[in-house]
Amino acid sequence: MNVELRHLRYFIAVAEELHFGRAAQRLNISQPPLSQQIQQLEQAIGAQLFLRTNRSVQLTAAGAQFLPDARAILQQLEQAAERAARLHRGEEGELRIGFTSSAPFIGLVSDALYHFRQRWPAVHIKMQEINTRQQLAPLHEGRLDLGIMRNTPLPADLRHQLLLREPLCAVVHWAHPLADAEQISIRALASEPFVFFDPQGGTALYSEILALLHRYQVQPYVTQEVGEAMTILGLVATGLGVSILPASFRHARLSDVVWLPFQEEDALSEVWMVWSVAREPDAQMANMMRLLRRDAEENQE
Repeated sequence: MNVELRHLRYFIAVAEELHFGRAAQRLNISQPPLSQQIQQLEQAIGAQLFLRTNRSVQLTAAGAQFLPDARAILQQLEQAAERAARLHRGEEGELRIGFTSSAPFIGLVSDALYHFRQRWPAVHIKMQEINTRQQLAPLHEGRLDLGIMRNTPLPADLRHQLLLREPLCAVVHWAHPLADAEQISIRALASEPFVFFDPQGGTALYSEILALLHRYQVQPYVTQEVGEAMTILGLVATGLGVSILPASFRHARLSDVVWLPFQEEDALSEVWMVWSVAREPDAQMANMMRLLRRDAEENQE
């Protein structure tokens, strides 16, 4: 059986017009080729579809049954083509993003996600909270499309773009002697009990903050090691020690902690957008990258 889509379109036109001349005019072809195409269709399916006389054209029982099926086939094709086009334009599909625990608190990132959702509501955004180092393998293997992470060494197939540099701040209990200061020196924390990240946790903030302390000859007196920044904040809020965290975590709004800016200008943490160069970005990924880059440029102005 060799039935082509044009056969279905021609058949539907004749079935709806019940007149070969009007159907040919509707299809913008001459009548003889239309009659030939209908005959080819009938031969292909092995059934007569129309009863033809000099005065009328009528559907046979086979033709009447074939008509809704032909319409359904063309509709399914049109819907499939539209879905494929929407996917190609980035209007549907899925976008998989890895993010560190601070990312939702960063205005640049949350704004990009909001604008993406408003513009492309049919795209499913799958967010996965995962620390910086643990994002590398999924990005390399194609299980994540984009990563929002902190400064860290990257393998050769991953690229990054700086989104922002945000201040690192000291975090202390509200009753701590330093709590009333407008700014402090990093060295002011030298003898304080420190609540810090577990070195085996995989967060890039561990290395970043430790490097900052070492630049100012501070060896932290670590009394508590935990895996998550929110746990650090909770322990500081109980008075178990002090810590250093990116300023974006201030949005957590814990009333028992005080955030103190540092005097040192290099007390900064970089936030990156990371992707694999081994794959060509699809439309969904390209749209999100474009929003993040735009917001990053506006943030730096």
